[in-house]
Amino acid sequence: MKISNNIHFFNSKETVSKKVDKNLLGIRGRQANEFAELKLPILPGIIIDASVMQDIGDVNIYSEISPYLSKFGSEVKKTYGDADSPLLLKLVISPNMLITSYPTLHNFGLTKDTVIGFQENVGEDFAANEVLFLLNGILTVVLKIEELEENEKKVSELEKALQEIKSTMNTGKMNVKPGAIMDKYAKFLPARFFDDYKVQLEESIRLIGRLLTLEEDTDHDVALLIQPMVYGNYGKDSYSGSFFSRNIVNGEKKLQGQFFAEKFNEVNAEGKDINSIKPEYLKHLQQIAWQLEDYTKDIRNIRFTIEAGRLWLIEQKSVEAKSTISMVQILLDLYNRKIVDAEYVVRAVKPGQLNEILHPVIDIMSTKGMKSSKGGIAGAPGAAVGRVYFTADSLIEAQRAAKLQGMDTRCILCMPATYAGDVKGIEVSTGVISNEGGYSAHASVVARQYGKISLVRPDMKIIGKKAVIDGVTINEGDYITLNVPYYGDSTVYFGEAKLIEPDPETSGLLDFISLAKSFLSNFHVRANADSPRDAQLALEFGAEGIGLCRTEHMFFNEKRINAFREMILAPSEVERKKVLDKLQKVQTEDFYGIFKAMNGKEVTIRLLDAPLHEFLPHNEVELDGFVKYLTAQKKKVSKKDLAEEIEKLSEINPMLGHRGCRIAITYPEIYAMQIRAIFEAAYKLKKEKMDVRPEIMIPLIMNFRELKQIVYGKKIEGHTYAGIATIADEVKSAVKGGDLEYKVGTMIELPASALSADEIAKYAQFFSFGTNDLTQTTLGLSRDDFNSFMPDYTMYDLIDGNPFAVLDSRVRDLIEIAIQRGKLTRPDLHLGLCGEHGARPENVRFCMEAGLNYVSCSSYSVPIALLSIAQAELENAEKAGIKLEPKAHVSRKPSSAASKPAEKKTAPAKKTAAKKPAAAKKAAPAKKKSK
Repeated sequence: MKISNNIHFFNSKETVSKKVDKNLLGIRGRQANEFAELKLPILPGIIIDASVMQDIGDVNIYSEISPYLSKFGSEVKKTYGDADSPLLLKLVISPNMLITSYPTLHNFGLTKDTVIGFQENVGEDFAANEVLFLLNGILTVVLKIEELEENEKKVSELEKALQEIKSTMNTGKMNVKPGAIMDKYAKFLPARFFDDYKVQLEESIRLIGRLLTLEEDTDHDVALLIQPMVYGNYGKDSYSGSFFSRNIVNGEKKLQGQFFAEKFNEVNAEGKDINSIKPEYLKHLQQIAWQLEDYTKDIRNIRFTIEAGRLWLIEQKSVEAKSTISMVQILLDLYNRKIVDAEYVVRAVKPGQLNEILHPVIDIMSTKGMKSSKGGIAGAPGAAVGRVYFTADSLIEAQRAAKLQGMDTRCILCMPATYAGDVKGIEVSTGVISNEGGYSAHASVVARQYGKISLVRPDMKIIGKKAVIDGVTINEGDYITLNVPYYGDSTVYFGEAKLIEPDPETSGLLDFISLAKSFLSNFHVRANADSPRDAQLALEFGAEGIGLCRTEHMFFNEKRINAFREMILAPSEVERKKVLDKLQKVQTEDFYGIFKAMNGKEVTIRLLDAPLHEFLPHNEVELDGFVKYLTAQKKKVSKKDLAEEIEKLSEINPMLGHRGCRIAITYPEIYAMQIRAIFEAAYKLKKEKMDVRPEIMIPLIMNFRELKQIVYGKKIEGHTYAGIATIADEVKSAVKGGDLEYKVGTMIELPASALSADEIAKYAQFFSFGTNDLTQTTLGLSRDDFNSFMPDYTMYDLIDGNPFAVLDSRVRDLIEIAIQRGKLTRPDLHLGLCGEHGARPENVRFCMEAGLNYVSCSSYSVPIALLSIAQAELENAEKAGIKLEPKAHVSRKPSSAASKPAEKKTAPAKKTAAKKPAAAKKAAPAKKKSK
């Protein structure tokens, strides 16, 4: 049988014929030929294609490949079988798909004769090691054959021999001559294997062919690649090394790796920075690296050998461990040099990967030798280091003390679960670890909003000021490191690791966001932000407004919380209003700062939503602090009486209790204070010629009557309830500010409100779907408790994934019903979704298709949502057969000079009197639709 037509030669000047079916070359064969096509300094080689490899046993193999061995020798200046300077070969099994792991087969041509010349060039120990390496590969092939033929005795003997070989190699010290190794293991191989270099090569290839024939699952598309071996310790001016085409952490376009002078492997060798290699080699390696980057559009891991002054590329592959920053940097570099277009850049990154750029990442080298424990539920991704504290107050106190002493102020909050009063601790911490809840638990939601890290470990035990994870005890004040990736397992390291801090500008994130935004059309992203700082951050990350300002978060500040508690526990409305007057001043400042930061963009302010009892003291320390505050206000207080009043306000099921608009019905003065603060801030900025666009959102509406009363007010015998419209007029009159355009809307977060959206839309100009509560109330699942039993539901396939991450189909149905019914009443109804559901690609696509106008999520999730929208737009255009072009010119400039994305210009506010919201007009009732 002749196979000359099935042997395909290549080198840096010659490639495999284009007529050859590339599937017959296997993956490794195709890769090698690609290098040849790029004219890289690839070692010459041949590929015996897959059509003959399983029948190779009948071939006179050596005579067929001998001419090519001469070609190999002329290039590497060696001869196969030569006793003085032997050419050695590697045999690479090349399947068409990466479905099987085959052994590494190197150093063929080492016989009792040739090993003498080889060791004169590399040393006896190294020669012995390479004989062992050859044996380890070929005996693994023999073992697989014996296993397939079920020869149990031979399998046992071979396994023992391989264990001995690996053990000897791992010691790094041979203490045995190469010839003795050959004699010891020759019995497992064909006759004269180490006596005749021709026999060795022929029989090795036959063994490989036999293995492929015996494997039942072989897809018959397995080829064999044969190339010469070169060594970085073969004479003077020899090197070996491995490097990345750029820094895989920060993306800097500079080679990253090591080389070894006159060393072939890295065992017991001291490497040097690749950039310090001889300039002529460095220049050549840079050319290779960046040529491969341009060709593959990816960062490459490159192995090379320089033998006696001649550079050879051994292998190049993708880098799995590269950071998202480095990935974004190479994409922007390719874009700036017009190698790829904006669409390619935007499609190349998974939205969730952007989390890594927004948060610190662990320097993995700093965790070597550190105890760790994997597992848990990712609440807010990223990495955090800090000392552990078990209450928000103890954390804040420890941080204060550390600051005064000039010590490390990084702290991690560790609690079973967090509540509203713990927000102050989360805000100043680096991260939070809890053992109750999940992705949508309080700790996770708040952590995402403040850009902190959150991990839920249900297996963690907390006892007093100690926590136990995987048998390791964490005492208060101990350091831990949290690593919470968006993809993959989370890890707790018991100790202090080093972090690499993010920089949105130098990382290229802002340029990347600008590219993504250029593909957006009618659907955009707003941010959940409760402070001017959050608002500014949201703008930098590409937000087009604020979709949710949670006003309850403004009162958890330690300078305000006790005043708010005083207001809640006031004995009369008169006393309550006195405290509210003080709070109104700080609320006005809050809204002023947020409106100013968002000049020209909509700001949706949700009036107080949280149950009042959440603001009250939860422990003795907080209660003592409150008593101290009241005493300073010259009020007579009894700690016992206060505790009783607090107990009266506690609720059995607060999430469905006295919260949201229900507070406004009972205590209208609270919402009245907030409404006045909104309009006072807005009019103040209007006088400063700022474009203010307030949107007032009423939470937890269950029927139109609640909304109608809060918007319009109500008069009953002996009592008047002032609505938003009335309060707006009062402020306008007091400040002589003229008309101000504003909107009033509501959150749709109960099934009842979704189903009665047609009636509610009479009084609401916009809907914002609060999907966390809508999921809870639709499915009857507590977002803080469901993780305790959800694993069992998942195991039995009773539920599809986490409904607090990906919208449940029934929740989607309710959203679609609410949209349809709301728009029948009010066709220009503006629609959004607020919450972390809005940052998930699966949910974004639904929101776009359902007819929403925007999603709103935490500032740190805005880039993720933007990328999700851009990718959905590109996908939709592709399905429609349209090439979507960026809507705005994006300058091609290096990411090192990254700038903030240009903000969309808004029309200046009209000088004519602005209109009041439609909800505040005496409009004719909308026609009732049939149901």
